[in-house]
Amino acid sequence: MEIAWGSALAFMGIAFAVVLPGIGSARTLGILGEQAAGVITEEPERFGQALLLQALPGTQGIYGLLIGFMIMSKIHVFDLANFTHLTVPQGWMFFIAALPVALVGLLSSIFQGKACAGGLGVITKRPEDVGKAITLAAMVETYAVLGFLASLLLINGIPL
Repeated sequence: MEIAWGSALAFMGIAFAVVLPGIGSARTLGILGEQAAGVITEEPERFGQALLLQALPGTQGIYGLLIGFMIMSKIHVFDLANFTHLTVPQGWMFFIAALPVALVGLLSSIFQGKACAGGLGVITKRPEDVGKAITLAAMVETYAVLGFLASLLLINGIPL
């Protein structure tokens, strides 16, 4: 059986797009969950605010999963009768197109988690400033969205 190296490269891109932001999101959600548990132990009425701050870094994992599905859809992974066997250059294009969401998603989830951790500190001292804490954490989300958008545009530009 001959190895289809182009398709293998595309599958590696899919794996990076899904796994790296997923790892970053899961790691950060776990750390923030521990910290949020401490906050709601002392002030149970802060659960909703703490949950929102904990959930923010989870979006990067979703962006990576969406890009992975988009690549799979474009090469017809779900319809094997029409599966697109890729050339090596096409495979590299898909691999490289997955990198923005993969790398930016991994790093932005970690840095957004740090901003959210600070926000959890804000809601313990000044719960009325939860909007400010969310805004500060959401600023990091901008770069996750830009990484997603870059991957999306790159994928759509790959000729098959």
